[in-house]
Amino acid sequence: MTVMNRILKEKATVPLFFAQTLIQSLRDVGYNHTTSALCEHVDNAIQAGASEVRIFFRQLGKRGNYHTDVAVYDNGDGMPPNVLKVAMAFGGSMNYGSRDGIARFGMGMKTAALSMAPGFDIYSWQEPGAIYRMSLDVEEIGRERANLVQLPDPELLSDFSDEIADLFRKSMSWPDAQEQELPVGKEDNIIDRLGPSGTIVYMPECDRLTYAQARTLVEHAVKEMSRVYRVAISKGLRLYINNRRVDAFDPTYSMPNARHTRFLEGATTTSRLIIAKPVPISVNEFATDLGKVPIQIKIFRLPIEEWYHLPRKTQKNDLRIFDGLNVSILRNGREVFAGPMPKLTTRHSVTNWYRIQIEFPGELDEAFGVAANKQGVRLKGYLEKAIKDAIGEDITTINDEIKRFQAKQRIERQPAKASPSEAKANEADPFQTKALENLSAEEQAQLDANLRGLALTLKRENETEDEAFERVKNSKYIITFKHDEYWPFYDVRHNFGRVILTINTAHPFYQRLYEPLTKMDVAEQANGDSESESPAPEESTGPAVALDLLLLSLARTQSRLTQANEEAKNILENLRREWSETYRVQLTV
Repeated sequence: MTVMNRILKEKATVPLFFAQTLIQSLRDVGYNHTTSALCEHVDNAIQAGASEVRIFFRQLGKRGNYHTDVAVYDNGDGMPPNVLKVAMAFGGSMNYGSRDGIARFGMGMKTAALSMAPGFDIYSWQEPGAIYRMSLDVEEIGRERANLVQLPDPELLSDFSDEIADLFRKSMSWPDAQEQELPVGKEDNIIDRLGPSGTIVYMPECDRLTYAQARTLVEHAVKEMSRVYRVAISKGLRLYINNRRVDAFDPTYSMPNARHTRFLEGATTTSRLIIAKPVPISVNEFATDLGKVPIQIKIFRLPIEEWYHLPRKTQKNDLRIFDGLNVSILRNGREVFAGPMPKLTTRHSVTNWYRIQIEFPGELDEAFGVAANKQGVRLKGYLEKAIKDAIGEDITTINDEIKRFQAKQRIERQPAKASPSEAKANEADPFQTKALENLSAEEQAQLDANLRGLALTLKRENETEDEAFERVKNSKYIITFKHDEYWPFYDVRHNFGRVILTINTAHPFYQRLYEPLTKMDVAEQANGDSESESPAPEESTGPAVALDLLLLSLARTQSRLTQANEEAKNILENLRREWSETYRVQLTV
């Protein structure tokens, strides 16, 4: 404010930038979180040819009174003093305007560091023992009275201070020390170990971190960077966060050495590439004469046939199938977006079981709406239309295919569990006006033994004998299936207090009504945005359940009327057979 008042009073030359206020404003550039800011430094490291990058969150002091230092080291090419000085200037970059790599704008290193700390130091070297350091301090610049703030020349050092050396020699507060792979041993020479060239960005006493705890900062950085840099990691980049190496996490599940494979012993470990399409895109919506640049669209189908039956913990926590990472967009091999895009896919939960990956070169930054901080995309309308035109029909086909699979899984009875229809009939039984005949004393005495024998005849696929016994014991109503071309469409038995309804899957009733209605019911219940793969049984109240209850009520009535009444039994048996044949003819003629 002092500088501005002096300029107004003395009518001095007004600079294009007021360094004192600009530097404070740049602290609020607006990174989504600490990890996204740190990605700027990793981008620069990869651009400089680094094969090893280490990120440190050093927390010192006691709980409630500690501070966190953050640092990023890489063994890339390093910078000579004149380049380091240019790189320290805002807008200064040897890669400015380049569309080939993953760094481009000349702002990231400075704005990312200042978004975390009020000052930072950069150390860079291209030969051992010749380390150049530059510092930027917001408070110091704020005290400047000159309109133009000049950058000093880099300071030449022959070694690192203890503050920097301790980053490499001492374990971080988290994770446990035995999990950390320190870059420098106690007896090692730090200059030799860090290699002939490299760069360190050091941000002490950070005051603007997303999380207060080092553990949370580490876990979030691992979660994000393992995905963002999966291509670089798969090509050999060694990325460490608090001295623990980061494995690649692939949201498309197509990489054979990615993190998810460790949880799939004995099962298919990768997704299947089902579509790969190059799609030419105009560089500019209104200037088509500028030519077109191809993007690559890939669609991967997850092995739902196997993974659908994995434990929920494995699906959700280990594989992270339901994290919503349905579409992944990569710029020059670096991910800039991962998340849902319902305009390209659907809002239905089927999107959990396939992935779309879109790769584009830097020439299409404007079309994809990539900002300077590379946080997300904002697709232009013409680009979105081109993608939808290219894969729209394919997505519809995949959605329908997965819906059919999910429907098939839902209509199959779960072992050891009553179906929704059986459960509802059982719940309603106490409210019936006329009770079924009670068991005889002899039957009651031998009930468990009798039910075990009955359960063996009603045992479902993948169900143990004990599970079948518990299911039959706990339900008075049981639906089972039989395939016999000469049977009526249903059969009723009443054994040991259980009403047993058998549905004939060979009869046209099953093929024309029962099965389609069940699939329709399941599909309607599945509609929505939920990641859940099946509704709870007590929530299933659709027409398929109503049809089951219609048949169960018929079975109960027939059982009650025929008990100790042989004439009624014969009449109803003839009726069942006559009705079944009449119905078959009407459905098939």
